[in-house]
Amino acid sequence: MANIKSAQKNIRKTARRTEANKAIRSRLKTLSKNATAALKSGDAAKTSAAVSVTASAFDKAVKSGVIHKNKASRLKSKLAKAVTKTVKK
Repeated sequence: MANIKSAQKNIRKTARRTEANKAIRSRLKTLSKNATAALKSGDAAKTSAAVSVTASAFDKAVKSGVIHKNKASRLKSKLAKAVTKTVKK
């Protein structure tokens, strides 16, 4: 355990931030799964809404520094590609 007060405070801050980031990452995974499920259901309106919400959540996570911008871009692109593929069928 740290002896210096500032180091102890940093440990507490890190723990709080880690918990917050875990919650955000978990939400991103859930939204991605919901968007994928909507894609498989074939409902265009539901899919469009789910993908829009998911993309927005990725952007917010990037803005707060939870995930890297390239990762968010990659995942959004993957979703968009799946939507396009489904629409063309």
